[in-house]
Amino acid sequence: MRGGAIWGLSAVMGQPDYTFEQAAVQQGLQCVAGVDEVGRGPLAGPVTAAAVILDPHSIPPGLNDSKKLTARRRSEIAADIWLMAKVAVAHASVAEIDELNILRASHLAMQRAVDLLQQRPDHVLIDGNMIPRGLTVSAETIVKGDARSLSIAAASIVAKVVRDRIMCALAADFPGYGWDSNAGYPSKAHKMALQSLGVTPHHRRSFKPVHNILYPEK
Repeated sequence: MRGGAIWGLSAVMGQPDYTFEQAAVQQGLQCVAGVDEVGRGPLAGPVTAAAVILDPHSIPPGLNDSKKLTARRRSEIAADIWLMAKVAVAHASVAEIDELNILRASHLAMQRAVDLLQQRPDHVLIDGNMIPRGLTVSAETIVKGDARSLSIAAASIVAKVVRDRIMCALAADFPGYGWDSNAGYPSKAHKMALQSLGVTPHHRRSFKPVHNILYPEK
């Protein structure tokens, strides 16, 4: 998949394209990585980030904002990304989320993912509006980047698939909270389970629904 005509068509159709990556390359930044995270909103589990360096001559088909894809399609595309691109995944733990706050923990996971890439990128495209403090490479932020940049879209898919699998595995050890379906997000069933089953070691104690159960107002 190559050529400005294809990428331009994607932009017109409201899908992510390679425009940001091309712009960086034209400035001499040859190796460009997209970075995204998933898991800021859940009450349980880690926050997970992925960094992806696409091969512009071999881009997996179907890349899009992970939220616009079915779980099955995300898994299929994620497998292609692992085969066709350079990928790294990292996490910030529940303990780190509670210690740092969710924003800083998310940035820590992003930084770790970039650091784990086999090839050091010359430039990083970050989903959102803040560059992580610890990032030591050239970087730019792109609001709603998972819907605008192919590299960030790829990172969003990988991060979502990896974190969902982690939560499914945890659900087997802690049944009743529905993590295999809600991925730790505060669904009604999850909040009811918190009330009836209590707080697990994987719950974020700094998040209000969990904190209020542990420390009820007198």
